Amino acid sequence: MTHTTTDRPTRRASGAVVPVLAFAGIVVAVMQTLLVPVIKDLPQLLDTAPSNATWVLTSTLLSGAVATPIMGRLGDLYGKRRMLILSLAVMVVGALISALTSQLLTMIVGRTLQGFAMGAIPLGIGLMRDMLPHEKLGSAMALMSSSIGVGGGLALPAAALVAQHTNWHALFYGAAGLGVLSIALTLLVVPESPMRAEGSFDLLGALGLSTGLVLFLLPITKGSDWGWTSGTTLGLFAAAAVVLVLWGVMELRVQAPLVDLRTTARPAVLFTNLASIMVGVSFYVVSLVLPQLLQLPKATGYGLGQSMVVAGLLVAPLGLTMMFTAPVYARLSAKYGPKVTLILGMLIIAIGYGAGLGLMSAPWQSLVIAVILGAGIGLAYSSLPALIVGAVPASETGAANGLNTLMRSIGTSVSSAVIGMVLANTANHVGGVAIPTMHGFRVSFLIATGAVAIGLLMALFLPKPNRAPQLRASSEEEANLERAEQVLEVLRGFRGRVLDADGTPVARAKVTLIDQRGRQAGATLSQDDGSYALTVPAQGAYVLAAKATGHGPHASSATHAGDERPVELDLALPGEAVNA
Repeated sequence: MTHTTTDRPTRRASGAVVPVLAFAGIVVAVMQTLLVPVIKDLPQLLDTAPSNATWVLTSTLLSGAVATPIMGRLGDLYGKRRMLILSLAVMVVGALISALTSQLLTMIVGRTLQGFAMGAIPLGIGLMRDMLPHEKLGSAMALMSSSIGVGGGLALPAAALVAQHTNWHALFYGAAGLGVLSIALTLLVVPESPMRAEGSFDLLGALGLSTGLVLFLLPITKGSDWGWTSGTTLGLFAAAAVVLVLWGVMELRVQAPLVDLRTTARPAVLFTNLASIMVGVSFYVVSLVLPQLLQLPKATGYGLGQSMVVAGLLVAPLGLTMMFTAPVYARLSAKYGPKVTLILGMLIIAIGYGAGLGLMSAPWQSLVIAVILGAGIGLAYSSLPALIVGAVPASETGAANGLNTLMRSIGTSVSSAVIGMVLANTANHVGGVAIPTMHGFRVSFLIATGAVAIGLLMALFLPKPNRAPQLRASSEEEANLERAEQVLEVLRGFRGRVLDADGTPVARAKVTLIDQRGRQAGATLSQDDGSYALTVPAQGAYVLAAKATGHGPHASSATHAGDERPVELDLALPGEAVNA
């Protein structure tokens, strides 16, 4: 195993970091929503059967699901900014490939590459944790987490306008341009995080997870075409179960796994991820139902007869409300905690869908539904990364948030399959054309309400948050120094001073806590007088390693036995065992 840390000074994070990272998330969402206005025309545009044309959407979903946890782990190991830029660059290449073709196979290749951009969301959240002071972190992560909904809501009317008045390939040129702009802004504004996880990349684990996800998501997305009880569908589900179980057993035995399943099994992480699936289900229902309801002709007796562009504009407040909810979430979370805001968000979602059952008879009512659901989904999405970040070590932020983003994607995939099946089975067939019914729309809203109820149950199982101040290792050195004095008084763990060989205090030295498995369990920076403080996740033996520019590295072993008594560790001396 390698132990990689970076002590090179980085540029101070400017005020533009948060909007630039959020813009990257919006660009990713735009890529996902790109083809919604032309979905029904894809078979004709690509000169293929409808069942084949769906691969243009399925390929992006599958590659995004695979890339999200992998890019998160690579970011933890080799640099989150570097992997963010790589994700966006692959998306740009994929968009240009799609822009230059009308052939199905080439289009699928391009769309598959575009799916890799999904890794930008957890990478952006990880960068924010590493760079921002605690008081700015909540609203920043909320905006980043909500960016996928913001971009989807805003892109829908824009994509509809482009598709209605220009060649549909212009959609991909626009996505490529946005990707290039996002890369340029990231290079100019966002510094690299100095935080690195311990270990190496688990290639076998990545292959196992990728195989299991593809085997699981493929029948979910294609089950309606193949038949839910067909041998292909059931066989793939069975194969997915076998592969994922074997993958889990292997990950538990690997020293540096792609996904730390022990961390994932913690109640705070487990129930957050389960709730994320349900929030993903509820989010996608409104995106599937409202545009169809708005565009159905009035001759059906319940359709609202709006154009593609007007329908997009009426749904756009869903994303706008999510964006404006971020600062509201920050205030609520600071006072009550992210668990309460998650529960509040899901209650608002339930109210929105419940009210929506009776608000489907006029275009303005769709606007009301979009605003209510946007507020609830915004609060729920904003809470998820805060719950994850508060439950995992700083070195695992990218991978853990990547897994959480994957859970949301699984939720939207399940939602797409279930709601698609409901609308198809309840549709009226007129002249060979399936027309969704009001009954199907209402059943879909009831399914979303049920998913939110399950999510609420999961959220209630979340442990109470620890109100003790938490010190996050980050490149925002001043924020660490400002909080260090407070942390020294309350944290259980190790504290002391970093001294040079002649006894001189060493300021701003990086002190890393390494557990028995050789993994980073915490990190901080020393104050001007050389003092530091580190909390410990559990009792046991640890190694404290200190390193600073212009000074030789030092290490000392220490054992924490649950006593709150502080221990002075002179890291300039040879290491010795100390009981705390």
